[in-house]
Amino acid sequence: MTRTYNELVPIFTDPRTWTVGHVLRHHALTRPEATCLIAPEEAVSITYGQIYDRARAIAGGFSAVGALRGDRVVVMAANSSRFIQTWLGCGLAGLVEAPINTAYQGDFLRHQVALAEARYVVTDDVFADRFAAIASDIPTVQAFFVIETGCLATALSTLRSAGWQATPWEELLSADRVDPVELGPSDLASIFYTSGTTGPSKGVAMPHGQMYFFGQEVVSLQRVTSADTYLTTTPLFHGNAQFMAAYPALIVGARLVIRGKFSASRWVDQLRENQITVTNLVGVMMDFIWKQAPRDDDSDNQLRSVYAAPTASSIVGGFMKRFGLEAVVDAFGLTETCAPILSPYGEPRPPGAAGLLASDYFEVRLVDPETDREVPVGAVGELVVRYRQPWTCSLGYYGMPEKTVEAWRNLWFHTGDALRRDEEGWYYFIDRYKDALRRRGENISSYEVEQVILSHPSVIECTVLGVPAEVEAGEDEVLAVIVSDDLDPAKLWAWCDGRLPAFAMPRFVRFVDAIPRTPSEKVRKSVLREQGITPDTHDRTSRSAS
Repeated sequence: MTRTYNELVPIFTDPRTWTVGHVLRHHALTRPEATCLIAPEEAVSITYGQIYDRARAIAGGFSAVGALRGDRVVVMAANSSRFIQTWLGCGLAGLVEAPINTAYQGDFLRHQVALAEARYVVTDDVFADRFAAIASDIPTVQAFFVIETGCLATALSTLRSAGWQATPWEELLSADRVDPVELGPSDLASIFYTSGTTGPSKGVAMPHGQMYFFGQEVVSLQRVTSADTYLTTTPLFHGNAQFMAAYPALIVGARLVIRGKFSASRWVDQLRENQITVTNLVGVMMDFIWKQAPRDDDSDNQLRSVYAAPTASSIVGGFMKRFGLEAVVDAFGLTETCAPILSPYGEPRPPGAAGLLASDYFEVRLVDPETDREVPVGAVGELVVRYRQPWTCSLGYYGMPEKTVEAWRNLWFHTGDALRRDEEGWYYFIDRYKDALRRRGENISSYEVEQVILSHPSVIECTVLGVPAEVEAGEDEVLAVIVSDDLDPAKLWAWCDGRLPAFAMPRFVRFVDAIPRTPSEKVRKSVLREQGITPDTHDRTSRSAS
């Protein structure tokens, strides 16, 4: 019998209350003295009562400068308690938060500010010059609220010279408190941007109901309760930190600990410092932690659950034992859709499985990307998604109606991701369709090859892609681009032998100092494809590779 995920039961049972304002107000009224937010690097600890009061002040501060319901507020700032408070203040005021990657400048920054048609900007002082450089290209912006990190006076002068109103962020807190705007789950809450690997980044328009539901899924995945302390070290301008770490903690009234950045070497120490019980890891973070030198006291911590997306299946058993974990969970979804596929807490998964369908809330199909016809069980197809509960998927791409229509063709959201499902109901991520490889009649998952290579102790980072074969109809050859501290290609091929099928063995290996990435840390495989086979690439078929 086909299994599904049936553990998802919302904490707030009435979907009409799925707004950040309602959730925050609930905890502020019922448990005002409970700790909400801890920012160790700022020596800040804030209760639910205090953060609700501050969010009301921030809402009042925006209102005082003329902000109206639905106005967009760009937030470009490093992780801090002020970022969290800005997000919550926007939510209470009915404003639309649009977080931007702090690596952005020039045309990247111009595109996202202009796309949102933002009227207000909250930013760290160190980024003032970047906005001033594009001042003529973002005419909708009226005022800045500047977070001090060391050069506030200079930043205020720079922004005012560019023609804007600019005040210190703290002035928002001195404003008159206002009552939250009455909002529903269909009201636009945030615009989160895609990485733009194949074109200009798109702004995913996320309603309040979707933001809440994303957080609720993590609550279910990790069984988060008010007794937990959730650590996030990823940037708050990404959904992983905001609606998949901060919001889950908020939903249950738990404690949220935010750090400025991820540190593999200090991870265990940070767990102990704040008695962390729950956290999440993305990309290669789990592998980076695993490759730290083991210590006798690694398991001396309170951590019980890690949400790792994707889970490094080759090391998960050892990782759990080493750090004394109860569960490592995974899910599969997109900013546009929430996560329709979730893994049951504490249950061993088949190797490589992301999870089971949350069938009470989503419909999914795996289809032929050319015809939209469903493929048989066991075959690889593009994941397409529809939602059962209103307002739990995005409203589309902000300001890009043609992209919205393209993605939702035939009334299914097309993810562009290749997955397969087994007879029992487990779903397996294979690849992005544009990254898929085919060699000698066999389909190859670049993700699965990367996981094998990353399991080598000397590999720090890796990406795998296809390059054109030399013979007609030869399809692809496999190229592995690797960052390593001490590895030669012969040792890598020996490691892969027996761990990979012969058809998936990388023919080409290149060692680099850094893998090219977008400002949102997605691998720029298009750049590597354009470079092709470079003079420093090792070829397994050549004599020199032996």
